[in-house]
Amino acid sequence: MKKILNVLLLASLLLLTACGGGDKVATNENNQAAANANAAAEKAETKDAYYPVTIDTVDAQGNPVQETFEKEPERVVAVYQSAIENMLALGLEDKMVLAAQLDIDVKDEYKDAFSKVDYVKDAPSKEAVLAAKPDFIISWSSYFGDKTLGDVKDWQDKGVNTYILKNSGAVKVDSLENEYDDILNLGKIFNKQKEAGAIVQSMKDRLAETEKLREGKEPVKAAILEIEDDNLFRNYGAKTVGGEIAEKAGAKLVMDEDRFGSEALLTKDPDVIFVVYFGEDKVKDQELERFKSLPALKGLSAIKNDRVRLSSLSEVFSEGVRTADGIDTMIKGLYPES
Repeated sequence: MKKILNVLLLASLLLLTACGGGDKVATNENNQAAANANAAAEKAETKDAYYPVTIDTVDAQGNPVQETFEKEPERVVAVYQSAIENMLALGLEDKMVLAAQLDIDVKDEYKDAFSKVDYVKDAPSKEAVLAAKPDFIISWSSYFGDKTLGDVKDWQDKGVNTYILKNSGAVKVDSLENEYDDILNLGKIFNKQKEAGAIVQSMKDRLAETEKLREGKEPVKAAILEIEDDNLFRNYGAKTVGGEIAEKAGAKLVMDEDRFGSEALLTKDPDVIFVVYFGEDKVKDQELERFKSLPALKGLSAIKNDRVRLSSLSEVFSEGVRTADGIDTMIKGLYPES
């Protein structure tokens, strides 16, 4: 009897297999769909478990402010170069509902992503920002005023988080660490710590490469300056991000004053001079030619030896992800053989 039952059971299974091929495919598809749904649910649960997260920032006057994010921001207003490019570097273009006020075009690697963002040339008014219905605003300190973005406290009262980039005037002393912090904090806000950490680490690694380049050599005497007049230059010294990058790369900054004239520059006679320019690339050649053609500077070693280099302002001041470009500019200028 048992043998007969086994034969009947086997026959039934063979019949189901023969007739149910389509059902098997459907079952497999359903199983895959269920697995995908479970994976998506687990991802959402992980994201939900990450929040809330609290970030230390400041208001426009430099007063400390804590911002708590209950969830990932979905409607971001980003104003000014480094705010926009930091967002793009972390792949957050889909989060920006409004971007404004670029000095120069975004970096080439971000252009495709940026083309999807609603961009306006001028800084938006408070009314325009309100119309965008943001849940997060990131910008420079100078934009959080009555005539532009408005006060941080007012946005907090509306349930809108803000973040002011540190080297934009938000803190007293500019530093390379502040640039790192801005990128890392943005990573924390959007649960993109891995990506943000990789960006910062690549900058640190690039600077660390200079240890071999300067091994057994005297520090390169350098000056970083901006032309204010034919006989007046603004100094980017050790307390600026550009100056700190140069020093960490092994340079000896020879100019001490905030501003100085041709005579002081000739007296210190740096080996390398970085001329800072502002605006699009077409400006840089004009600034280089202007500096090299100043009659009072003919005796400079840097001019005689063709060691005058250019640096965009966005590489040496509140530069965000362009800090990497500033590091490269300094290293190539200090060590042309690299």
